[in-house]
Amino acid sequence: MDTTKIDTGSAAPATKRLKADICIIGAGSGGLSVAAGAVQMGASVVLIEGHKMGGDCLNYGCVPSKALIAAAKQAYAMGHTGDLGVAPVEPHVDYAGAKDHVARVIETIAPVDSQERFEGLGVQVIRDWGRFVSETEVQAGDTVIEARRFVIATGSSPLVPPIPGIADVPYHTNETIFDLRERPDHLLIVGGGPIGMEMAQAHVRLGSKVTVIEGARAMGKDDPEMAAIVLDKLRGEGVEIVEEAQVSAVSGTEGAITVETPKGSFTGTHLLMAVGRKVNIDRLDLDRGKVAHDRAVKVDAGLRSTTNRRVYAVGDAAGGMQFTHVAGYHAGVIVRSVVLGMTWAKARTDHIPWATYTDPELAQVGLTEAQAKKEHGLHLEVVRFPYDENDRAIAEGKTRGLIKVMVAKGRPVGATIVGAHAGELIGMWAMAIANGQKMSALANTVLPYPTLSEINKRAAGAYFSPRLFDNPKVKAIVGLVQKYLP
Repeated sequence: MDTTKIDTGSAAPATKRLKADICIIGAGSGGLSVAAGAVQMGASVVLIEGHKMGGDCLNYGCVPSKALIAAAKQAYAMGHTGDLGVAPVEPHVDYAGAKDHVARVIETIAPVDSQERFEGLGVQVIRDWGRFVSETEVQAGDTVIEARRFVIATGSSPLVPPIPGIADVPYHTNETIFDLRERPDHLLIVGGGPIGMEMAQAHVRLGSKVTVIEGARAMGKDDPEMAAIVLDKLRGEGVEIVEEAQVSAVSGTEGAITVETPKGSFTGTHLLMAVGRKVNIDRLDLDRGKVAHDRAVKVDAGLRSTTNRRVYAVGDAAGGMQFTHVAGYHAGVIVRSVVLGMTWAKARTDHIPWATYTDPELAQVGLTEAQAKKEHGLHLEVVRFPYDENDRAIAEGKTRGLIKVMVAKGRPVGATIVGAHAGELIGMWAMAIANGQKMSALANTVLPYPTLSEINKRAAGAYFSPRLFDNPKVKAIVGLVQKYLP
């Protein structure tokens, strides 16, 4: 990369110019993955980050939430030992100590995403906000970067709708809740999606009273039958879940906040807004870069801008599924296309799994039952297997759960699992769908006994059982074999 002095004549005059093969805006999961792959394959890379290395997932999302959930799970386990011959005890919860655990987890993982690591790989890292100044240039601070290709990997931030009174009330989002050191006496959560439900269960297990207020249906994007199992468990633990209750106004001060809905008023000590996310594109001056956008960057199947062919977008910035692992997957597509010249590389969504880390967990890959019925009609078969018939689940007292697999023409097109370790178990179905495998591939797999993963194999077996055991032709063939076999 060469460096020369220039002056763009902008409000913040540039003093340096860099040239690179690839300029990445955003050092979250997608941007870091592209940077690491590209630079190690020999491309020159500039990485721009105006906030924290590691992005939302490391600092405010996946990592801290799972750390807090782990602390809450431990507290719950101490007081709910089941019929295993171990007496329950009342846990002493140190809420600030749980937050210390969250901080330690972030600190442990942070070096993997650090500026020092990426500079050691050969990436030039600029810690400032980036914006397009032309179709071929991005400015960050006093530096203009001219690149052959640009990758927008800016992620997303909490969406806080303009509810009357919200600007005058102290509230938290996922970007601030993990800094809270004093346990909320009564946490109000607006939003019944994954973030809202995970934080609701975590906080009720850590000793808070929790009320979730949802304008439509809680966990509304999930299979209703499976979501009901999760919601029933949360209600049983003491989480109040109010559905079809669109918030009309909020009021109050710190320690006494009231949320108004058609179903009544709810007052608590703290408020968490968890109603969705907005893509971080406002700072980018995309119009100056001739990059088409609406709520996100408009891209084609190869994640390439529809109007500026030098520009790509990954993860949330590409406008699709908002998951960290999707951003990582997108990075692989981009590296193949931009670094290796495999311009035919395309992104797909049918094999993307996701999980909500409540207890029980809920995981999904491919089509839900309702989606599969709509798409495949009479060709669809739905096979099921319950946790309470799995020997390992019985041994551990974790029998609340179910798997459903949607099958069309002998191949799985979707799977939904609710139960212990559903986020781990869904991986087998994600692999099968990603590689176009048939149900026989799952049925033929030998798994160690006893494991929860046998739930997957038994579901595959449930697909073949009627074909083998309730089939008159099979019985006739077996009769002939038994009659004439020497």
